[in-house]
Amino acid sequence: MNYSFDQIINRQGTASVKTDEVKEIWGREDLIPLWVADMDFATPPFVLDAIRKRCEHPILGYTCKPDSYYQAIIGWMKMRYHMEVRKEQLNYVPGIVPGLGMAINALTQPGDKIMIMPPVYPPFFWLVTRNNRRLVECPLRLEDGHYRMDLDLFRRSIKGIRALILCNPHNPGGIVWTREELETIAEVCADDNVIVLSDEIHADLTLPPRQHLPFPMVSEKARNNSVTFMSPSKAFNMPGVSASHTVIFNEGLRARFEAYLESCELNGGHVFAFPAVEAAYSNGTEWLEQLLSYIQGNIDYVTDYIHTHMPKIKVIVPMASYLVWLDCRDLKLSQEALNDWFVSKAHLALNDGKTFGKEGIGFMRMNIGSPRSILEQAMKQLHSAYQQLPE
Repeated sequence: MNYSFDQIINRQGTASVKTDEVKEIWGREDLIPLWVADMDFATPPFVLDAIRKRCEHPILGYTCKPDSYYQAIIGWMKMRYHMEVRKEQLNYVPGIVPGLGMAINALTQPGDKIMIMPPVYPPFFWLVTRNNRRLVECPLRLEDGHYRMDLDLFRRSIKGIRALILCNPHNPGGIVWTREELETIAEVCADDNVIVLSDEIHADLTLPPRQHLPFPMVSEKARNNSVTFMSPSKAFNMPGVSASHTVIFNEGLRARFEAYLESCELNGGHVFAFPAVEAAYSNGTEWLEQLLSYIQGNIDYVTDYIHTHMPKIKVIVPMASYLVWLDCRDLKLSQEALNDWFVSKAHLALNDGKTFGKEGIGFMRMNIGSPRSILEQAMKQLHSAYQQLPE
């Protein structure tokens, strides 16, 4: 079946964060929203059909997790990542950010040190601080247009750390980490008793020919010292369904995590989560292949356009995801002025790079998960603003 990603869908008035919060955040409504990380493509028809089918039953009562839900996850992981998982090693969580918060509370203590690697997804910062843990940063290095882990700094900084929140693949840089980097993380963390919490929400959006390596597949030490968070929400454009899951192979870690979930009744799920996940993983291969091809085309278009027409802006070309990290430092604008330029001159709503850490100053994050025609208009507006800049 051929799927089309060119349809423009009006999301106004649907309580969409991406569109309906633009005025509240930026104070105006004439901006093309290229910020929060969901796509403007229709959720796959097989997912919508599964939800509609469930709505055909007249009772939306308490729900349990059918075995078919677990088997869909197990089958997807085996097919896509050659990872063998058993039902009892999986747990539902209502989103990866909530899941990370649960893991922090279940597996660490107030006052413990937790490491992150900025620039990185903004919730990583406040997940640590709002849960009364101490934040330790190990910044990445930008080399030849891509981020790399600073493994020497990592080794020097790991003493006394209780957990590492790993973004795998990386957001906002779109980096697919090398096996060497992940092996080093696994080795050092296991030896120093540092639990790895691996956020792999963008795994399914790894762009061919690259392949995602789930952290537990790196080594036996990685397998036994980690909590891996996965979800169909990004790849199949269904984040509003709030359906994610953890993979925990270590029985001790899993028992502690499950005890926390059960103490707060946080792992029950909801009536639409399980059929939606099952539908995505059981029917999604062809749709996802076509989506990734379209996303790659969008990345190529935006990268070529900016390189040709706006050379002072450098594109950090993603290896995974539909998020493009823009290096705007050569524009010589303060971060406040940079944000204002995108809004008042280009009429675009992007994510402020500073929210990803101080390493993000001078950068902006652009979501290119939209029909090509929307991106073409956005590039025209950005180019017009660029031409107005002083030499």
